[in-house]
Amino acid sequence: MTPLRPAALLFDLDGTLVDTAPDLARATNALRAHHGLPALPYPLIRAQVSNGGSALVTLALGLDKAHPEHQAARDFLLAAYGEAVAVDSRIFPPLERLLAHWSGAGHPWGIVTNKPRAYAAPLVHELGLVPGTLLCADDLPVKKPDPAPLHEAARHLAVAAPACWYIGDHVRDMQAARAAGMTAVAVGYGYLEEEDDYRQWPADLWFDTAEALTEALLLS
Repeated sequence: MTPLRPAALLFDLDGTLVDTAPDLARATNALRAHHGLPALPYPLIRAQVSNGGSALVTLALGLDKAHPEHQAARDFLLAAYGEAVAVDSRIFPPLERLLAHWSGAGHPWGIVTNKPRAYAAPLVHELGLVPGTLLCADDLPVKKPDPAPLHEAARHLAVAAPACWYIGDHVRDMQAARAAGMTAVAVGYGYLEEEDDYRQWPADLWFDTAEALTEALLLS
């Protein structure tokens, strides 16, 4: 049964808690420019952000992971991104109000992301976020949709997994939450591809907007 008030909140990072697409789009188009190609439209890049650096390389240059030049292109993209992870990235505005209220009331929260720590930690620091835990792609031998990072985050917060909400904008987030025994909360404002129907994901709760998520938690 879904708890009306979770004991702890755990967020995915890109596209759920923070709008990181502008800085990732800049790095993607820097890769394009490096290869003498014109910039791609921002909405096209935004839809791929949650799929990670390799997906952005494939989008930018058409090189899949098996291509011999893929890794070098990915290294270039990530180096460009690492130089400017928080220039235009911002917390989705309503969530600032939610986190202020949540933290002010002494409730724990954290972040579980498939983003490498080299990029996630500086981003979180630059945005002034102070989560009770930050679990990144390279902190454990496995990452989402494996539930282990979610279990580890709950352990850091000293909260039982069933008392946590895990909030995300990708089907793997819902798979991880379900496998961890947490309430799976899907949001529709993140980095969805055109064909994605997030209401078909295996979630317990669905919110179209960050505003709706915030209001639900503030009223719970």
